[in-house]
Amino acid sequence: MMKRRAVAAALVLALAAIPAAHADESLWALLKGGGQVVLMRHAVTTPGVGDPEGMRLADCATQRNLSDEGRAHAKQVGEAFRSRRIPVAQVLSSPWCRCLETARLAFGTEPQTSPALGNLFGRADAEGRQVAQMRSLVSRKPAGGTLVLVSHGSTILALTGVSPATGEMVVVTPQGDGKFVVVGRLAVPAR
Repeated sequence: MMKRRAVAAALVLALAAIPAAHADESLWALLKGGGQVVLMRHAVTTPGVGDPEGMRLADCATQRNLSDEGRAHAKQVGEAFRSRRIPVAQVLSSPWCRCLETARLAFGTEPQTSPALGNLFGRADAEGRQVAQMRSLVSRKPAGGTLVLVSHGSTILALTGVSPATGEMVVVTPQGDGKFVVVGRLAVPAR
């Protein structure tokens, strides 16, 4: 695990040395070729950390949800994928409402929910099980395009060692047998 994190950290540092625009275009080109996995943190939410007391997954009114800024940003992410003609094979989402709404607005489809992508913030007891499930998802090369997984910062961090900003994407290349390589990060600037 430590070796994978060290390799991921080295890749992120190497990409940081390349001018951002060039690195971004290289990643977009990689996605256009398909076979990659994008781990996207949900877009901007209403202020707060974690979920309110008494939060229930089946009731969005009890959760921290996307702000108007977050909704607009999610749509911009989708526009970036469409304008670059990135083939999206499948969209999976955490069952939390902010992730589902991000996925719907960005990709214009009803995502399949996956408990593996659920929020790990304040839920350390679920980390081992969820990381194993996510590792299985991201290590298989998707057919027909890119697999997009909309999740939470804490969950993406637990899997990749990368802590994405809201709406930011971590791109990984599947290697099979539970293995993957973090190849970079993409952020679509909010307008």
